[in-house]
Amino acid sequence: MSPLDKIVRPPLGLRYTGPRRAFPTAALEDNLLKAHKTLLTLLWLCLGTFAHASDPLIVPEAASGFGQVKSARYQTAMAVTANPHASDAAKWVLQKGGSAVDAAIAAQLVLGLVEPQSSGIGGGAFMLHWQAQRGVLESWDGRETAPATANDTYFLQADGTPMRFFDAVIGGRSVGVPGVLAMLESAHRAHGKLPWATLFEPAIRLAEQGFAVSERLHILLERMPKVAVNPYIQRYFFTRADGGWQPKPVGHVLKNPAYAATLGRIQKHGSEDFYRGKLAQAIVDAVRNDPNSAGELTLQDMANYRAIKRDALCASFREYSVCGAPPPSSGATTVLAILGMLDAYEQRMGLRADWQHGFIEASRLAFADRNHYVGDPDFVEVPSQAMVDSDYLRQRATLIDNAAVLADVKPGNPAAAPKRRSASSPELPSTTHFSIVDRWGNVVSMTSSIETAFGSRVMVGGFLLNNQLTDFSFSPLSNNGALVANRVAAGKRPRSSMAPTIVFKNQQPVLALGSPGGARIIDYVAASLYRILALNMPVGEAIAEGHIIAMGRGVEMESGKADPATVARMRGRGHPVTLRDQTSGLHVIHITEQGLLGGADPRREGSIAGF
Repeated sequence: MSPLDKIVRPPLGLRYTGPRRAFPTAALEDNLLKAHKTLLTLLWLCLGTFAHASDPLIVPEAASGFGQVKSARYQTAMAVTANPHASDAAKWVLQKGGSAVDAAIAAQLVLGLVEPQSSGIGGGAFMLHWQAQRGVLESWDGRETAPATANDTYFLQADGTPMRFFDAVIGGRSVGVPGVLAMLESAHRAHGKLPWATLFEPAIRLAEQGFAVSERLHILLERMPKVAVNPYIQRYFFTRADGGWQPKPVGHVLKNPAYAATLGRIQKHGSEDFYRGKLAQAIVDAVRNDPNSAGELTLQDMANYRAIKRDALCASFREYSVCGAPPPSSGATTVLAILGMLDAYEQRMGLRADWQHGFIEASRLAFADRNHYVGDPDFVEVPSQAMVDSDYLRQRATLIDNAAVLADVKPGNPAAAPKRRSASSPELPSTTHFSIVDRWGNVVSMTSSIETAFGSRVMVGGFLLNNQLTDFSFSPLSNNGALVANRVAAGKRPRSSMAPTIVFKNQQPVLALGSPGGARIIDYVAASLYRILALNMPVGEAIAEGHIIAMGRGVEMESGKADPATVARMRGRGHPVTLRDQTSGLHVIHITEQGLLGGADPRREGSIAGF
């Protein structure tokens, strides 16, 4: 079976919770399958040549259906995560008197087991934390770092051209030092209430007893390319069958004693064993001896890792203050810029404003700045505050015109911005997000990732390792020969689009949200914020609305969700709209005087738990 064969089947016949239309004839289904395979064949060929150019269509995490709007209300505490097992684990911790950070740790450890394609202790994360008693907002950076031997030619071939994308992804070469565990341990020291060991109990118990393979996990194992390329992965996720490896079926009870043992070591020894002990050695050995592509990670790289606490980046939107994770994530700078420009456009246009048109143009302008300026602030100068300055965004928004679509979107010139060349990077949409509020009013908004679905395909100790180094720009130079901000360097953190967000009103939190989705995260989050804060939509309905994506090349509107009249209006304005499935995983908590209102994205298997 070729890698393409795993993704050629369109999402036909999935188990939706809503109505489903059967195919009238087998011949029609066969014709649709052939057409879908032809389209993906062309896409696959394009990826082999142009993946280093950061095509946003690079093998996205497969869509797995669209369910009903999911919302719930609780009075005291709430967790909204990507999987019911993780939400239940977080609730268990919260009920035992745990803090929001405690619950986040339990949720992440369970997600690494039941949603392994998206996140885990082999990856990285960004987390916002609001400490209610002291009124302090913190941003925690657990992004992966490049090995000490990495330089700006890391993803270049012998002839100086960038590697093909999946040649770079598959194997140890794409693995950065995982950061999520160090970040969570540091946050626990500062804000934990329950013992560290207690937080591991739900994940260890579930790994030992086993969990039923979900429909979504099965679909992704079946459709994502080059998953069964590693013997460890083959044994764990697949069974040998005629024609190759077949994913274990939906409902199969999957046990992971190796993961239970790994968590047991971390439960006892803390992150010390993960970064400097036997687990560190096992990770390094797996990376350096990977049969697909040996990496360069060393024990010293592991030991040198540090999570970083940074100042959150905030900007005003109407009567709210919207806050997110600063660089190396581009999430906050870009989300805040979109909202600021959209608000300025609407004020200028008044009743003539068309918010979807304004959103598309604001997003294109914001992405131009993102690609030009954002990188690891410890290596390059990033004008974060200037990029979201209200005067700058007001001036930038004057480019948005109702009478025409911007033909040539270029980066702006925020105050004191360094001269630099733009560059994108092939960031893929396989990530997770969860939002948590505890009984004391502390809030966590955390986005976590191993990058593409199933990461590097390197598995060790029962968990998958990331391929986050492919979030760097493969070429260090622009077409004009200038250095780009997101080039590879030793110890550097690649640019991300993760956008964990907390919104404040009158200096108190009112909303926590975020999403997976690669670079599309930014538009998922920005549009959801607009719908909730400006249009006053209930959170469950807001995140279920059809998505609009505008990252600079074309415009995507969500297949099956976009209003036909809106699509026609956008095309009439000159936007090159295509309809496409979207794979957001927005998980939201709205904090009100009446209690907590949660929303989980109907596009995934997320759930809301609380009391």
